[in-house]
Amino acid sequence: MADPARAAKMADRIKVIVAKRLEKGIRDPRLGFVTITDVRVTGDLQHASIFYTVYGDEKERADSAAALKSATGMLRSEVGRNITARLTPSLEFIADALPENAKVLEDLLAEARSRDAAVEGLAKSAQYAGDEDPYVKPRVIGDEDQDADETEADRA
Repeated sequence: MADPARAAKMADRIKVIVAKRLEKGIRDPRLGFVTITDVRVTGDLQHASIFYTVYGDEKERADSAAALKSATGMLRSEVGRNITARLTPSLEFIADALPENAKVLEDLLAEARSRDAAVEGLAKSAQYAGDEDPYVKPRVIGDEDQDADETEADRA
């Protein structure tokens, strides 16, 4: 098992190599605007999972996925030439759900903002159910003397 720091370095190196190769261009018209978001390498350095996003609609994503799958062998050869490891890891391209997750989070935040605005509107027009200040106030010493006189009169 390799050192986790070495696996992280190899993952970064693979990310750069694949991104540069995609930037230079793969002669596949199906390949759209692909961005490599992350690469994870297993502890034994035998397998690399490459996460990517594609700018565009669902058809462009599917076409880009097919193009990356067909170019996996060529990209693995490119990685093998540019890393210093005894074995070249196998590559797996995984569509990153980052844009979809970001959309869901944006929708949730918008809903939270609208609910906060509704609560703020209710708070401005709200009235107290009882007294404005329901807490017991400390007695003034002069009031205690008066209360004591009244209780003595009640006893008599």
